[in-house]
Amino acid sequence: MSEAWADSGKRFFLTTPIYYLNGQPHIGHAYTSIAADVLARWKRLAGHKVFFLTGTDEHGQKVAQAAAAAGVSPQEFTDNLAADFRGMAEKIGISFDDFIRTTEGRHKAACQALWQRLADAGQIYLGHYEGWYAVRDEAFYGEDEIEERDGKKVAIASGAPVEWTREPSYFFRLSDWTDRLLAFYEANPDFMAPASTRREVTSFVKAGLQDLSISRTSFTWGVPVPGDPAHVMYVWLDALTNYITAAGYPDTSSPNWDFWPANVHIVGKEITRFHCVYWPAFLMAAGLEPPQRVFANGWLTIEGQKMSKSLGNGLDPLVLAEEFGLDPLRYYLLREVPFGNDGDFSRRAVIGRLNSELANDLGNLANRVLSLIAKNCEGRLPALTEPTEADRALLGPVEALPALVDDAISRQAFGEALERIWTVVRLGNSWIDGQKPWALRKTDADRMAAVLRSLHTALRTLATVLQPFMPETMAAMLDQLGVGQGARALSDLATPLADGTELSAPVPLFRKIEETA
Repeated sequence: MSEAWADSGKRFFLTTPIYYLNGQPHIGHAYTSIAADVLARWKRLAGHKVFFLTGTDEHGQKVAQAAAAAGVSPQEFTDNLAADFRGMAEKIGISFDDFIRTTEGRHKAACQALWQRLADAGQIYLGHYEGWYAVRDEAFYGEDEIEERDGKKVAIASGAPVEWTREPSYFFRLSDWTDRLLAFYEANPDFMAPASTRREVTSFVKAGLQDLSISRTSFTWGVPVPGDPAHVMYVWLDALTNYITAAGYPDTSSPNWDFWPANVHIVGKEITRFHCVYWPAFLMAAGLEPPQRVFANGWLTIEGQKMSKSLGNGLDPLVLAEEFGLDPLRYYLLREVPFGNDGDFSRRAVIGRLNSELANDLGNLANRVLSLIAKNCEGRLPALTEPTEADRALLGPVEALPALVDDAISRQAFGEALERIWTVVRLGNSWIDGQKPWALRKTDADRMAAVLRSLHTALRTLATVLQPFMPETMAAMLDQLGVGQGARALSDLATPLADGTELSAPVPLFRKIEETA
């Protein structure tokens, strides 16, 4: 195992979307951030040097209108909401390395540098935009992408109202990139995931791309266009640039620039077009490398209902963490639904997972093993012995587990990773029942000790690989197992703990919750 993780110190750059500041953070934001956090923590555990970025998207007409409705300036409006989003990230354990705001000076400089590079490459020209625009989506739509509902023109995809707009605009020559994007997708089959995203985006590009309006003159809350301050940049050119801003752009000698291109952008599926079409086109047109992968997660409904402001059901993740515990909430969100699919948040399902899988399966196994060691081995780790065939039935799957989890998490298949782990948890429970160490004390004390040592090895591996999902609880479990702070990486699993290591008294890891009617 040591060779598998010993020299894996590669750089790994991953991002959440930067969250648009037109409302309070809710469980959907937390879901995406937790998934990215698990990936970041796993890569660190595997020995990678990780740069993990999150932040807030603060410009655009929609923000300006929301600020006006609140009776404050756009800057004051975004300052307050950005603090809420950062606070949420910190409180739900998001281990970000940088939190970017698009109102920062460094970001405005990066946007203007990218614009200038695109202009110098002949990719931008001045014209007039005339067409359908949805303020809510900050997006332009063609005639074939709108329909009439209840007497109003709306975007088919989102239902957002659209208005006919005509104003001077700079354009990006997106139409030049149809064939080059399709060639890029063909050459990089892992660039878009899941498969439904790849099919949808490829179909959109094959239909032919139109030049993209990338500036507005009807409002001023944005990054000024270099040399023409009457225009502000289209919010998506501004927003997408955040990823290279954080990497140090335009200073390509910055240490962070070594992380570019990003390994993974994790985004909501409603913004895949911007990330999979516009973003690689902007970058390649500017002579920069596109990201390696964009993964689009699905939407969460709440007890079967779509989240909406009118229903007031956008659950606060901090309230949920208080109710269920942060780690059980993190576990549930990535266990319940395959990442990339739409899913439903249900209190009954959270309680079911917590009680059965966390408390009964894992918590009970840990408590049984540690209690038996405390009672029968003076609370010290039994000596390591040559494993028998019966031991190998447990230890073989345990040793194979980190590589299987690594494969799944690296594909953003978080639910699959947890199922791999729970296969070993269930094996541990059936194996202890079969070996009956509580009975062996009277008939074969040496065998009892060997069985308990094998079970301890299994628990150490389980706690190690579960750290990204449940960092606080697994830290407590590793404490109980006698694993020091400096021995909790994947590579450390190759080094057995010393015989006779003193173990602390077991304390239940999870509290069961009674389901109320």
